Amino acid sequence: MRLAESRGRLLALASPGLTVLAFFFLLPLGAVLIEATRDGAIARFFTDGGLLDALWRSVLLGIAAAVVAIVVAVPVALHMARMAPRSRALIQVWVALPLTFSGLIVAYGFILVLGRAGFVTLVLAYVYYLSPRVVLVLLPVLVNFDERQLQAAQSLGAGRFRALADILAPQIAPTVFGAFCLVWAVAVGTYGTALALVGTQINILPLRLYGMVSDAGTDFALAAATSLVLLVVCSLIMTVAEIASARTEDRHVRH
Repeated sequence: MRLAESRGRLLALASPGLTVLAFFFLLPLGAVLIEATRDGAIARFFTDGGLLDALWRSVLLGIAAAVVAIVVAVPVALHMARMAPRSRALIQVWVALPLTFSGLIVAYGFILVLGRAGFVTLVLAYVYYLSPRVVLVLLPVLVNFDERQLQAAQSLGAGRFRALADILAPQIAPTVFGAFCLVWAVAVGTYGTALALVGTQINILPLRLYGMVSDAGTDFALAAATSLVLLVVCSLIMTVAEIASARTEDRHVRH
């Protein structure tokens, strides 16, 4: 009886969240799935050279932006982790500030500085607002890292770089990889900044999808198939990150 009451109470508490999930995710997703099965839309997507090229370019853009974001953010996070808590909190506010800006504002700023220079400018614009995400993901791990491990390694004769490579890097690698996948998925699916910055000059999937669902679009089945492919790609990227993280946790438990 108590178990039934407990389950009923949990269900009642979860019902608002389940309702939101059903109406704002499952219902739209179901509509997209139904539309994507019409008129052979999925097959048409994979036989359309332009769409496949857009998918490939989107994946490459996401990888390039994620790599540069990691290279920029890791040293920043390392430096912030060694700061005093008050100073770190102040700098963290500034680091997170780009996340509050509209994509249109970011795009306009880059247009003023670099012009509509294409792929490279787009990567830099993405890095501008993706790097703070990486810093915020890495910072708790680095703050909680025990520096005495590095000191012990150095006291035994290891150089600073060797100590970082052998001790710190393996411990933060899963978090770095998770952050990489996160910003990669965000970059693959983002369209607002790209649309404002390069218009239709670059063939990437989010911009092709935008064109399909705009006022000029009429092939909604193909648009639904494109949406589904984009969703699957981003989901696969995040799934890889989750699997890698789970395996790392299993290794730690075993050892």
